Amino acid sequence: MSTTTQDLETREFAAQQAHAEWRPRHNPWAVALTVTMATFMEVLDTSIANVALPHIAGSLSATTDESTWVLTSYLVSNAVILPISGWASDVMGRKRFYMTCVALFGLSSLLCGFAPSLPLLIFFRVLQGVGGGGLAPSEQAILADTFEPRKRGVAFAVYGMAVVLAPAIGPTLGGWITDNYDWRWIFFINVPVAVISLFLTNRLVEDPPELAQKRNSGIKIDYIGLALVGIGLGCLQVVLDKGQRDDWLQSDFILAFSIIAGVTIVGAVIWEFFQKDPVVDVRMFKNRNFAIAFVMMIMLGFALFGSTVLIPQYLQTLLGYTAQRAGMALSPGGLIVMALMPLVGFLVSHYDARWLIAIGFLACSTALFHMMEMNLGLSFGEAVKLRIFQAAGIAFLFVPINTMSYVGVSRGKNNQVSGMVNLARNVGGSVGISIVETMLDRRSQKHQSDLASHLTSSSPAFQNQLAAMTRTLVNMGYSAADASQRAYRMIYQQVQRQAAALAYNDVIFAFALACAMMVPLAFFMQKNKPGAGPGGMH
Repeated sequence: MSTTTQDLETREFAAQQAHAEWRPRHNPWAVALTVTMATFMEVLDTSIANVALPHIAGSLSATTDESTWVLTSYLVSNAVILPISGWASDVMGRKRFYMTCVALFGLSSLLCGFAPSLPLLIFFRVLQGVGGGGLAPSEQAILADTFEPRKRGVAFAVYGMAVVLAPAIGPTLGGWITDNYDWRWIFFINVPVAVISLFLTNRLVEDPPELAQKRNSGIKIDYIGLALVGIGLGCLQVVLDKGQRDDWLQSDFILAFSIIAGVTIVGAVIWEFFQKDPVVDVRMFKNRNFAIAFVMMIMLGFALFGSTVLIPQYLQTLLGYTAQRAGMALSPGGLIVMALMPLVGFLVSHYDARWLIAIGFLACSTALFHMMEMNLGLSFGEAVKLRIFQAAGIAFLFVPINTMSYVGVSRGKNNQVSGMVNLARNVGGSVGISIVETMLDRRSQKHQSDLASHLTSSSPAFQNQLAAMTRTLVNMGYSAADASQRAYRMIYQQVQRQAAALAYNDVIFAFALACAMMVPLAFFMQKNKPGAGPGGMH
């Protein structure tokens, strides 16, 4: 063996030893709370603006459809930056990249609040999405390197509380701020949080020696891969967000973006597979645990964000709830997640994570099947109970799936794992929301057609109901002709509500079935070493 080779192996071994022995100078829990603060702020912003869209449109003289780009622009830039955040951390240094993202997020939030027109607001939201997209993967990798193996499960539980709780309370908080103050304050509230986060990060967060060595060794910038990933995921997010409004492939706009997304994503996978320093290391999918964890994280986002849209929409459109009261129906579920996350973190450190994942998906599936009992007479208390039941299952998924995604992956890939796992959750959320919107529209039409087919002159039940409603209206002082027309309209409205309720049940059934399919998949994963936590086996 040559001297050069021996020296290289000696330096690599020394670097590995230094990384294995490295511990942050500051209390790991102080680091965890610091990065969790920014996580909560960023994830909250994915949902807080939803209920403010009508106010934004009115204030900036835009149509409601134009104002939806306030959401789409953020999601697109967020999706683009997520998978390349690991690569960017390697190039810039993780602490430096993380602080840059926090600063960009805070500054762009301030600019969003002051935006005088819709085009400028959309531009600032793009910048906000770029900053926000780099936060979660960096934070997750920071936790994986900061905590010793036996404590990582609990650390990820603290982080997970922010990720799961933020989208649940986002609509409620956004509605309250918009109703009582001004929509601009949903952006201004990010600024002080960003300033505090920057100060604490600068004081507490450190990069492990291995990252510094990787940065100093020089990483080739893969411009082609960067372009393919950015264009592909950006176009995909536009398709998912705008597809239902534009009738999917019936729209030339959506068709063009779908083709571009498909070609560039496939091209990116092929190109990145053969690169020495890929922007996205697709070779990680050869690791069975990571590949399955990626699919499961998509499903977690699917169930979490999809149901977060589904339940308030049901309460608002069919039961007449205000946005704030509908959000309040979700909030207790968020509290349950907060209560259970530390327990799950403890269990991950002592038991096989595969069983926890199976239990979580089984509980989610069971809760969703039970949710099919929702009807037009649903009370507020019953809605809260149904959400709590589902939230209990979600609490058992986030930490164990994150744990398993690191099993068998080298420590040097922590940044890449974090970026890809967070991308999976966001894409799953976008897919879930798109499916909710599309299925509700299509299934409502189908059920309405079926129900209307029974409203004929040959149907005794329909004729009796029509006659009874007409008599009631006549007794209230309406003329016979006017009473008959009003009775027809009232019956038609009832049919529409019943059709919509049946459509919601169809969507819930699809979600329940998808979660049930994940249960056996958990046992195709390699068993983790209890107590090892994320990155515990390599």
